[in-house]
Amino acid sequence: MNQVKIPSSVPTSSLAIGFILLITLIPYFGAWGTVQAGHVGVVTRLGAVHRVANPGLVIKIPLIEQVALMETRTQIEQVEASSASKDLQEVKATVALNFHLRGEKAVDVYQNIGIDYKERIIAPAIQEAFKATTAKFTASELIGKREAVKALAYSELKKRLGKYNIIVDDFNIVNFKFSDDFDAAIEQKTVAQQNKERASIEAQTALVQAQGQVNAQQALREGGSLTPEYLNFLAVQKWNGVLPNATNGVPFLQIPIK
Repeated sequence: MNQVKIPSSVPTSSLAIGFILLITLIPYFGAWGTVQAGHVGVVTRLGAVHRVANPGLVIKIPLIEQVALMETRTQIEQVEASSASKDLQEVKATVALNFHLRGEKAVDVYQNIGIDYKERIIAPAIQEAFKATTAKFTASELIGKREAVKALAYSELKKRLGKYNIIVDDFNIVNFKFSDDFDAAIEQKTVAQQNKERASIEAQTALVQAQGQVNAQQALREGGSLTPEYLNFLAVQKWNGVLPNATNGVPFLQIPIK
């Protein structure tokens, strides 16, 4: 009966092939990963938070540990917000917020809020800060005091988001939108103000003309003749504003000769 001989040692070539296969297959089992720049990795073990991984290579236990990326770079969130002013006018605005996550507190954010913290925390906070701020100003003040409105809303957002380890970098109200009735009322007020200013200018002009006529008539009475000033006044009153074609004889224009 023939006996099967078992080799006493594994050939070196087989070891090399096995090592190459191991290196090739390890990534598929999730033995390591990478954390991109501008992020931190929250390493969880069987669903529980285990540690924070900085940018670079991350070694983890295959099938047991997972890495969730949390961005720490400045991000932007733009929200369409609506509210009411102090005088109960409907107000809408596009609000833009620049913010970043406090990296060393990424574990707390992940545990208490999750990776969708923008939808859960930031968007509602913008709406609430906008409502709280616009309620302190009339609609006209919101237009005329935009910087004060922005500063107050910025302070309100910093307070609301700071307790969640979210840092507010900048805040902007892109535009205000009011109801059609309010816009029409503002336009009517603007037109009325322009008409008032125009009437005031016309009244002042008429007063100056009347005073000039009084002064000219007084000079006539005192001098007993038509003075050059009075004649010039009468000519100005009659002139239609059109200059003659020839340069000589331009009315009321005296060119000094040196």
